[in-house]
Amino acid sequence: MVMEALMDAGRFFINPLLYIALIAAILLGYFRVKKERKLFRSRIVWGGREFGDWLKDGILFALLLSVLFSGIGLTVPLQWLVALSLVSAVIVISGIYQLGSFVYLAIGAVFFGWLLNHYGWTIPFGLFDFGGYAVAWDWLLPVGLITGALVFVEGWLVARRGSEASSPRTEKTARGLTAVYYKTKRLWLIPLLVVVPGEFMGSYLPYWPQFPIGESNFSFILFPAVIGFGSRARRTLPGYLYPKHGKRIWLLGLAIITLALFSFIWEPMALIALAAGAAGRAAISLLTMFNENKGNHAVAPQSSGVMIVDVLADSPAEKMGLVRGEIIRKVNGLTINNETELYEAIQVNAAHCRLEVLDHNNELRLRQHVIFRHDHYRLGLIVV
Repeated sequence: MVMEALMDAGRFFINPLLYIALIAAILLGYFRVKKERKLFRSRIVWGGREFGDWLKDGILFALLLSVLFSGIGLTVPLQWLVALSLVSAVIVISGIYQLGSFVYLAIGAVFFGWLLNHYGWTIPFGLFDFGGYAVAWDWLLPVGLITGALVFVEGWLVARRGSEASSPRTEKTARGLTAVYYKTKRLWLIPLLVVVPGEFMGSYLPYWPQFPIGESNFSFILFPAVIGFGSRARRTLPGYLYPKHGKRIWLLGLAIITLALFSFIWEPMALIALAAGAAGRAAISLLTMFNENKGNHAVAPQSSGVMIVDVLADSPAEKMGLVRGEIIRKVNGLTINNETELYEAIQVNAAHCRLEVLDHNNELRLRQHVIFRHDHYRLGLIVV
């Protein structure tokens, strides 16, 4: 039994989706740093952050959901997992992470498998030919419940990590000034232990280990589920936008689970839950996009001082507790109005810097820090 479990875990590393997602996470960090260096002459956070958080953020949910799904006996067909891998790989490779929500991937896999079966198309994979499947109500309920749970996880990750994952970009305002918006692009991996009926496994992989329950055989598969997220914050600072955005998403996840459970009463409700979930997720994204594209930029040039775009990691500015969107009014007792005056004022007392800062509540606070030789010569501030 232990050897079979180890074999199942080892087969997790055979799925090409795992390596596609891994490479994509590395490239996300690389291109983010490249863009930040081009715009601000410095990276804000180290380039391996996306890769470091790729699996770490979702591992606890992966354990909890794997135990939950296996414990209550949710079984999904192998064909749907194959279709899900293909749809997920296309989205990850395309880089369109706005379509990376698991509800889009799940219903996309259902439709893709049905399409192949309906038109008699096949995709050769060497060991087997994938020809899709007929949609059946009995396995759509587990798919709906799994999808709702992963949309809930997506909402939690967006609420907790969305702001951290955002990177500043510049654009021109209607008056020709340089303002800032924040772009978020993130990919998460959730390794899920799912149960597959033995008759599905036997037709594709006859040597896969199975276990009997009554007269039926089942197999465990460790599947690399991916969740993509893409958005931008313009009118609202990311620290305020994404907690609300994430809450809407995890509430949608609970709604998908609730609707899917009604399939015990009327079987088509599982498919309706997936369709309603996809529509709801699109509505959340569109609502956020419309709200963020109207009105003024949250971060733009100010007449009352210099606004902070971002703070470099492990810098004096971070140690002083400075955050995005705050306005620096005075440095070492000198009033400043632009970036040049800011850095000239810093040099007045290069060993001990004192700042007057206007926070998000328009309240004035004082910050000071001793500057050491190894510290960033510009305090680690990105300003506009």
